[in-house]
Amino acid sequence: MPSMAIARETSRWNALLELPLGHMPPIVETRIGSSRRADIAPKVLRALNDGLEETRTLAEWLAIDQPRLLASALSAAGLGTHVPTVVGAARIRADLRFTDRLKSAANDLRGVFQSLPAPDSAVRSFATSPSDMIRGWLAYAISYDETLSLDLRLNLATRFAADRSMAVREVAWDALRPHLVRDLPTALVALAPWTHHESDGVRRCAIEATRPRGVWCRHIDELKRDPARGLLLLEAVRADPSKYVLRSAANWLNDASKDRPDWVRQTCARWTRESSSPQTQALVRHALRTIG
Repeated sequence: MPSMAIARETSRWNALLELPLGHMPPIVETRIGSSRRADIAPKVLRALNDGLEETRTLAEWLAIDQPRLLASALSAAGLGTHVPTVVGAARIRADLRFTDRLKSAANDLRGVFQSLPAPDSAVRSFATSPSDMIRGWLAYAISYDETLSLDLRLNLATRFAADRSMAVREVAWDALRPHLVRDLPTALVALAPWTHHESDGVRRCAIEATRPRGVWCRHIDELKRDPARGLLLLEAVRADPSKYVLRSAANWLNDASKDRPDWVRQTCARWTRESSSPQTQALVRHALRTIG
């Protein structure tokens, strides 16, 4: 692809960079989420499906009618003419796993955004939607844009890593992970500043996205063989004030212990000697929970 074409493609998401980190509508309703689909109130489910509310639990996330929410998201963004095509494709995929449907819809949305001569207002609409799934779709849509440099991709991903919704934060690392693996040494260096970010969500994303095994994702063989390469990130958060970040780092080390228990024991022993921080001690205990 000619360089000018690449420049045009990367600029399609620039409206995202202009939004303040964490900028989104206030929570519509303070409530306790439902742990079972059957317990979700009809009023709440309608709001979730119409893009007017964000989920509180995994059960609510899984209960969303994705085709209906896609129609709501596109209409709210002024893209109603794309509803028949995108929603029709989503209905055809009704038998796929939930996550596969979610990612396929995001790829379709990527095509819509990249077809627009002026996508800024539509990008802002998705980025600031009350619906966490709509915001998550945007994160995945960006991940399917293969024209982006790693630096730009990371800049765009920051707001999703810092999102108030845990669901969007999970999408953030999952959307980044395949791109990090392509050039892991460069990616680790590029992620290093994230471990010092003011948002614990961003710090945690840097760790979670690079776990050697991870959760429901492809393993990173390079880090399974040589987990020491991850120390560039891990050392920076070994005494992090956030339990959210510490738990991720402990899980990173526990992943590594499946292949390199010797290295994990040595690293944890060194950290214990070097740091009396209660955060480090808690991290080490959790990291060693399955190997002693």
